[in-house]
Amino acid sequence: MIQIIRLALVSWAVLSAPFVMAVTFMASIDQSVWDVETSKFYCRLSQEVPTFGRGSFFHEAGEKAVFELSPTQKGSFSGDVRLVAEASPWQPGLAPKYIAQLSVPAASSPDQIKPLMVSEQYAGEMLVSLFQGMSPTFTMSNWLGSGERARVALSAANFQKSYSDYIACVDELLPVNYRQVARTAVLYPPAQWRLSDASKDRLDLIIEYVKTDPKVKELYVDGHSDNAGRRLLNRDLSKQRAEDITRYLVANGISEEMITTRYHGERYPAVPNNSKANRARNRRATIRLERE
Repeated sequence: MIQIIRLALVSWAVLSAPFVMAVTFMASIDQSVWDVETSKFYCRLSQEVPTFGRGSFFHEAGEKAVFELSPTQKGSFSGDVRLVAEASPWQPGLAPKYIAQLSVPAASSPDQIKPLMVSEQYAGEMLVSLFQGMSPTFTMSNWLGSGERARVALSAANFQKSYSDYIACVDELLPVNYRQVARTAVLYPPAQWRLSDASKDRLDLIIEYVKTDPKVKELYVDGHSDNAGRRLLNRDLSKQRAEDITRYLVANGISEEMITTRYHGERYPAVPNNSKANRARNRRATIRLERE
């Protein structure tokens, strides 16, 4: 029995020694400040980690929140990184919660600053742990390329108020971001040009975005058809499709001066017109947004 206890103590010492020796970066309670940036396009909740860098939760419109840990020093870390929610100083006895094992590729050059990106799944768990008063902590296995360990922790002190502001910002985000609406295709049944309810819903998202983003200066609406039927009729059909979309945009508050309307018939297929599925993809109108 004594031998088993000794073996357990030795094993504990071996496993825990690297963590005890690790350099730790963390804001004190007095230093712990959570900054919030708000807009209709994104929300950012971040904390400076003294002498290390900054950790930021970033929630873009139309997406879920991700997390980025950005060091200020070049080549700060690479390799395996363990993410655990640890008890804050005011939570004695609370067991840590494992979140994820991450990996940071080595920088492509000595001058590159390589941030650690945390996906939406684990970023959500980090936010929950901070809300519970715990401290998400990254333990790095290769600090400054030396093979030494380092720990970088986010402080939960003063988190609640900033988190409330952050959530209020998220609630006001646009339903889509620019990438999601910059290129849109509306598809049609054969010989049809009227907008379906689903197509109108998609156009409504574009309209809401354009009205909010003053950087959007131009919209291009292009009508197309497949190659079924006579070429002249296909050209007229593509014209009706493009003009119907333009009318909808203008009727819902988009300046007609911003819109360039064009129609091309069957001249520019998205895919070869050699199957039923392909022809369905070519019966379309496209809407393209351009920002300054």
